[in-house]
Amino acid sequence: MRNTKWVKLALALGLLAGCSAQSTSANVASSVSEETSVEETSVQEETTAETTEAVTVHVGSLKGPTSMGLVNLMKSSENGATANSYEFTMATAADEIAAGMIQGSLDIALVPANLASVLYNKTEGQIEVIDINTLGVLYCISGDESITSVNDLAGKTVITTGQGTTPEYSLRYLLDSYGITDCNIEFKSEATEVASALAEDPMQIAVLPQPFATAAQIQNEALHSCFSLSDEWDKITSDSRLVTGVTIVRKAFLEEQPAAVEAFLAEHAGSVEASKDVDTTSELVAEYGIVEKAPVAKKALPFCSLVCITGDEMKTALSGYLEVLFNADPTSVGGKLPEDDFYFVK
Repeated sequence: MRNTKWVKLALALGLLAGCSAQSTSANVASSVSEETSVEETSVQEETTAETTEAVTVHVGSLKGPTSMGLVNLMKSSENGATANSYEFTMATAADEIAAGMIQGSLDIALVPANLASVLYNKTEGQIEVIDINTLGVLYCISGDESITSVNDLAGKTVITTGQGTTPEYSLRYLLDSYGITDCNIEFKSEATEVASALAEDPMQIAVLPQPFATAAQIQNEALHSCFSLSDEWDKITSDSRLVTGVTIVRKAFLEEQPAAVEAFLAEHAGSVEASKDVDTTSELVAEYGIVEKAPVAKKALPFCSLVCITGDEMKTALSGYLEVLFNADPTSVGGKLPEDDFYFVK
């Protein structure tokens, strides 16, 4: 319809330009000019309506660090201060978010990095990653002050969670890379079990994700942060990063609403930047139920590695990380590594 109107407008303007100065022609020109004015106004109103009409974007995330960088955007959306209208869904289990992306009830989701690859393979390439939202959140904590790096784990026992999942693969990759062959990993089912073990004996060594690592230190003053697994990872390679969470989009939604996706990326980056205001952001993290208490969120936020990494940098960091997981267990990334169309790189 819009093309037809522009054709009419062009014809009308052509008629107007070709009119003579005679009175009869002037009357025709006047009539055409009036019609053109009405037509042009109609086109402008339609174009403006199309430009300003907000798209409703359905966004899913997991309760944890991957949602912390989103809370400022949540609040802005709630206040009506965003380019698009957002509907947020926060879940405690990744299965719920995965189902929403597959069924189409979610357009964008913040998920664990390996789950993004699993969904890409499961949907035969209908998922695309648009940014890395969280880098490494795994920390080694202990009351043993002699532990300062992965090298110090030789001959030690480390208690942790996540057996058969990415935390285990990441830890084992680091141990192998540093040549540590005699570190014993003892798995617990939940982070609370690890915290209980540390309460009984603070000299034990544990690896926990944020915000659990910070919460354990708040509860037990004998504990301290020994090192970040992400920092240790960066020391040994520049071909990948220790990635916790990424943001994915349904490819169909990206093709239908590219401007809405670009707007989300800009607003997500702004939300991550705003999270540097830990006082305000920690209150929002508590308000949205991600962490129960704002003081815990305030202490944990600086260690949650909130980012918004896009483009080639995202592809390099993420593809290298997924390769590490694939080498450890192909099923952890859905059986095969994603193709280039998995990465949204302009």
